[in-house]
Amino acid sequence: MLDAIIAVTLSAPDLGATARAYETQLGYRLVERATVSRPLASGWGARAMKGRDYVLMQPASGEPVFLRIVDADEPAPGYAPLRTFGWNANEILVEDPAALAPLLKEPFRIIGEPRPLDFNPNIIAMQVTGPAGEVNYFTRIPPAGSIFNLGSAKSFVDRTFIVVTGGPDVDASRAFYRDVLKMPTTDPAPTKIHVLQDAYGLSRDAETRIGIVRFPSGFLIELDQYPQAAVTRPIHRGHLPPGIAMVTFAVKSFDGLKLPWKVKPRVRPEKPYGGHRAGVIVGPAGEWIELVETVRNGQ
Repeated sequence: MLDAIIAVTLSAPDLGATARAYETQLGYRLVERATVSRPLASGWGARAMKGRDYVLMQPASGEPVFLRIVDADEPAPGYAPLRTFGWNANEILVEDPAALAPLLKEPFRIIGEPRPLDFNPNIIAMQVTGPAGEVNYFTRIPPAGSIFNLGSAKSFVDRTFIVVTGGPDVDASRAFYRDVLKMPTTDPAPTKIHVLQDAYGLSRDAETRIGIVRFPSGFLIELDQYPQAAVTRPIHRGHLPPGIAMVTFAVKSFDGLKLPWKVKPRVRPEKPYGGHRAGVIVGPAGEWIELVETVRNGQ
């Protein structure tokens, strides 16, 4: 059902500082600056966001995968990166994580130094917390590609290609994406994730069960089973979730689909919707999933 990732939405306590960090340190360019209208806030199921400023940004490559940053006005008490259920990481293609690392400064903070992946030493990744409480994985995939046909960076810092959701039951998450959203998935398997070990004070032997949701090409969703100490993400009434608030996906058609809508689809004129219908559902880990009908780049 899902064809591509269109946008990752951040709910940021300081919109200006967050946008500047992505622009000056990661080379993202401003596509649009606007204010959340009443219909748009209602379309997210977040009526309290009406009147908030937001920006839409795009990587230097020009790839049609956007970063949307919405002014949250204030932090959500009880929220910390990697410690709550929902969308927790945004994995971005880069040319060279080792070259990027010394260029990063506050409000970005490296929590996982660049290192080869255990299962494929040709892939290099590092992990960084950002100004909205988000976690970014910056990953180099060599031009030879990967087994999932994910592509390689076309600019020094390029587009989102994987989003990571953490929940209390990875098998339930897998069943949702497989049975409700009709996506091919892999059996969850144990692996070691250092940033999760560090976030929860676990030993280096601690393992996390993860599953994969596969797309036709270019994208993946990673499903993580979080430790028992993880909690439901705190959300102010009528607001977007803090940190990575929502991920927007392209769907060819809503016709004939029976989905558990939080907000039923309606036509949205703003970018990146481009006059197409969009609606919101919520996944089993509490992740907000925005679906846009037959659109990738607002055309």
